[in-house]
Amino acid sequence: MISPSKATCTIKVLPNASKNALVGWENHLLKIRICAQPEKGKANEAIISFLAKELGIQKKQIQIVRGDKSRHKLVAFEGISQEELTSLLEAKLR
Repeated sequence: MISPSKATCTIKVLPNASKNALVGWENHLLKIRICAQPEKGKANEAIISFLAKELGIQKKQIQIVRGDKSRHKLVAFEGISQEELTSLLEAKLR
């Protein structure tokens, strides 16, 4: 069970992009463009770094729970509620 201080988000990753960017929502998935290639965990590391920077939290608060080798990933955010995460993402997408 997810604790109140742990939020999750399902993302769809578009690797090999020209720049890192939050794209928007697609069928309840957050689309993210990442410059890194999907090799040897490079894209996963880039996703964590990018999300930490965008949301103003530490990288150690972000974990890829499911989908290490997939474009669809379940990401957990420690120390942040689901409402806070949704609010932060919505603000960044405006």
